Amino acid sequence: MIVDAHHHFWDPATADYPWLTDELAVIRRRFTPDDLAPELATAGIDATVLVQTRSSVEETAAFLTLAAETPFIRGVVGWVDLTDPAIGEAIGALRAGPGGGRLVGIRHQAHDEPDAAWLVREDVIRGIRAVGSAGLAYDLLVRPRELPAALQLARDLPEVRFVIDHLAKPPIASGELEPWRTRIRPFAELDNVACKLSGLVTEAAWSTWTTADLQPFVDAAIGVFGPDRLLFGSDWPVCLLAAGYDQVVDAALTTMSSLDVTEQAAVMGGNATRIYGL
Repeated sequence: MIVDAHHHFWDPATADYPWLTDELAVIRRRFTPDDLAPELATAGIDATVLVQTRSSVEETAAFLTLAAETPFIRGVVGWVDLTDPAIGEAIGALRAGPGGGRLVGIRHQAHDEPDAAWLVREDVIRGIRAVGSAGLAYDLLVRPRELPAALQLARDLPEVRFVIDHLAKPPIASGELEPWRTRIRPFAELDNVACKLSGLVTEAAWSTWTTADLQPFVDAAIGVFGPDRLLFGSDWPVCLLAAGYDQVVDAALTTMSSLDVTEQAAVMGGNATRIYGL
């Protein structure tokens, strides 16, 4: 099964998305399963993981309902308040609702928190421990600034499955591997942490990027996580700022050319199926 382990839906007419600034005006419109389905068919993608876009339990519930109605959505990475003492009950309520069985993970936009060490606050750690106890993965939406805290968190909670989104958003446009490479390298020792090959084209120069720009960062990720802990994700429709869906898939396959067919199959679906329990 080929899996797109990271995409979104949204509708600015019905909800507020603070990150959809004027710079992103081209994608500040409604995106639904009807928009994505033809792209999946053309690319030969069998299943997807739908990921939260805002800090809203209501959005998570709506995504789960949508997953129950949409065969290709096999998993949802939603949002709950990690600092809520009743987080276990919040997760239970989502699971009891429509599509609740497709809740596979939780994410918070940690890179938007002013505190670079937000992830290792005591109340946040308690919440993420509850996520793990519920059998869910936790997606780490971080930039290089937050990687030290993410590393400490993953070391302190070895029982929790973590997935780093978008390679932790390295500065591909500038080509500067450091300090990103040094900060992500220690994750090689942590079997409970995987990483998504997603969101790369929008970290590159939107109008001029080539796979050669992405290659050093993908090579570094392969060196850290190996083919058993990497997951392909399109980051559609954010990727449309820099590339079409087919271009993102082609770029992933091109930059993974050093892997054999079995290893590529793991990155393109097997790992997501296993790590998220799709």
